[in-house]
Amino acid sequence: MMDKQKLVRIFDRQAKTYASKKQQPVQQRWRRNLIGHAKGDVLELAVGTGANFPFYPREVRITAADFSGAMIERARKAAIQHHLNVDFKCEDIEKLNFPDHSFDTIVSTLSFCSYNHPLEMLVKLNRWCKPDGTILLMEHGISSNFLVSTAQRVLNPLLYRIYGCHHTRNIIGLITESGMRIDRVESYSLNMVHLIWARPQQQL
Repeated sequence: MMDKQKLVRIFDRQAKTYASKKQQPVQQRWRRNLIGHAKGDVLELAVGTGANFPFYPREVRITAADFSGAMIERARKAAIQHHLNVDFKCEDIEKLNFPDHSFDTIVSTLSFCSYNHPLEMLVKLNRWCKPDGTILLMEHGISSNFLVSTAQRVLNPLLYRIYGCHHTRNIIGLITESGMRIDRVESYSLNMVHLIWARPQQQL
């Protein structure tokens, strides 16, 4: 497990690269497909440079969190460019806390690869989302292809040290284990990338 400050420095260095990646046509198509379903009060985890901002309905109110100040700086400019109402929080996302049922929509795109405790984060999302709310996820993980998944396992330690990102997590399995209710999944790239529409676990 990497020291959190070292992880922050890795993502600070990648801020410029992330800003260019958000122009990739495939990612834009995936994001448009998912983010257009957001409504009301929105929490976006690991907002990065604001790659999702062009695809939000203009009337939403967004709380956007990231632990990288360099990412937040670029995301602020993107929020202004796209005329969005965004409250930014530069904090360790795994230490964030909100009252139960605070958000109509919770969004995470390509962030669960970097958390030290991804299952605990998913459980928090269940609490923070309103009972009739929506959880929108675009995450990547282990491939269903044997050769690709073998390569992912071999390379994962190196990739984590360089990019701060795990490539071997079973995203669908983690979401199911959290109690979240999955309504719809679209999987791409040999099942490495998943677009997920979900609802929070019913609270007893």
